[in-house]
Amino acid sequence: MAEQDLKAELERLKAEKERLKSQHTRGVTLRVSEKGGVSVYGLGRFPVTLYKEQWARILDMADDIRAFIKENDAKLKAKPE
Repeated sequence: MAEQDLKAELERLKAEKERLKSQHTRGVTLRVSEKGGVSVYGLGRFPVTLYKEQWARILDMADDIRAFIKENDAKLKAKPE
């Protein structure tokens, strides 16, 4: 490879690295798991994976969950950011 080609490839790899880093730090992402569940990445060390019926039940409980958190706020811990 010519020196110019090597420099171009180096720049391409640097750009790809930055693109991948920005994807990783952008927050919460969704993916379909190998077994067909919905996985949420970015909440903690491991993804949260549930099947679509389970997510529907959780989402239907959103108001109840918010009320529970509000009622128990003094007992609950928050993760430092």
